[in-house]
Amino acid sequence: MENTRFIRRFQKIDAPSDRSAFLWGPRKTGKTTLLRQQFSHAFWIDLLDYDLFLSLSQRPTRLRQMLEAQSSKTVVIDEVQKIPHLMDEIHWLIENKGYQFILSGSSARKFGRAKANLLGGRAWRFELYPFVTRELKEFQLERALVSGLLPSHYLSSDSQMDLKAYVNDYLKEEIQAEALTRNLPAFSRFLHSAAITNGMLLNYSNAARETGVSVKTIREFYQILEDTLIGRPLLPWKKSKKRRLIETSKFFFFDIGIVSALLMYNSLAPGTREYGRAFEHFILQECWAYRHYSKLEFPITFWRTASGAEVDLILGESEVAIEIKSSEKAGERTKGLHLFQEENTCKKAYIISRDPLPRKLASNVTILPWQIFCEMLWENEII
Repeated sequence: MENTRFIRRFQKIDAPSDRSAFLWGPRKTGKTTLLRQQFSHAFWIDLLDYDLFLSLSQRPTRLRQMLEAQSSKTVVIDEVQKIPHLMDEIHWLIENKGYQFILSGSSARKFGRAKANLLGGRAWRFELYPFVTRELKEFQLERALVSGLLPSHYLSSDSQMDLKAYVNDYLKEEIQAEALTRNLPAFSRFLHSAAITNGMLLNYSNAARETGVSVKTIREFYQILEDTLIGRPLLPWKKSKKRRLIETSKFFFFDIGIVSALLMYNSLAPGTREYGRAFEHFILQECWAYRHYSKLEFPITFWRTASGAEVDLILGESEVAIEIKSSEKAGERTKGLHLFQEENTCKKAYIISRDPLPRKLASNVTILPWQIFCEMLWENEII
């Protein structure tokens, strides 16, 4: 198994010297390792160091004094969200002393609540995702679908214990410590409910009933997941002149392994519903990461009619339509893709599966093995 210190991540913090940068990402995505690799020359401030945290919390101007004793004009501040009011001092140092700051954190939510200074366009925004296939020499699909792709989990000899600890740490450190909700037991129940419905159409009423709280609270809980980067919605495609479309979003956790931990999966058997949903989640994760790393920022949506016809992913403005099937011999039924192509200019249509070889169907649809799809995606050949 590979060592995370020697794995080159696809994300590159390529801000010019006259621009600072934020690097956001959930816990354990590897932000610190990435920044140490790319900014080895920088002066480093780690706010997990309690003495340093306490000192700068009490007197942010001490940052100015610290930097005056250093030669480097590039400064990395890890876990910057822990001291939101430090941002005013950072802003002053950028404007008056010409420092470049590389600021990393797991959530901008605390900044918003404190109305903190986010540097008003002086800092570029980057995000770090879990591992993608392009970053790993020997990618193991079955491991990824259960353990997830957070570096320390995917490479772990006991990913189940690590995943359980991760979920508990998230509840303790992100939710309880930041007082994001006063009802932690209900939020814990909600996490389990959200894992059960991961990748399904959002139904706030059902979640409220299962969790024992109001619909308003459920909406707030989902917002907490988004704000702490633990999950994000997949929005529906809404442009249709002929058919009535579903306009409800789906919600996915940021990593497949979080679902496994919350639902206590130790393994997933091919052919089961759970395996199929994890496989779809994996393909979506890959597309989300590619979109950000490539800096193309095209929309990613899904298409579903009121009668139940569906296309799992639409990339861009209908350029690419994708159906995801986890079988080793994908069937040739393409109703959803066919209906979508009837009313949209679709350049490419794919069925992504575990088939051993590609196949071209008469309906202008290509069946692609997932390995080939991922290779083509990162070679910019899909969109």
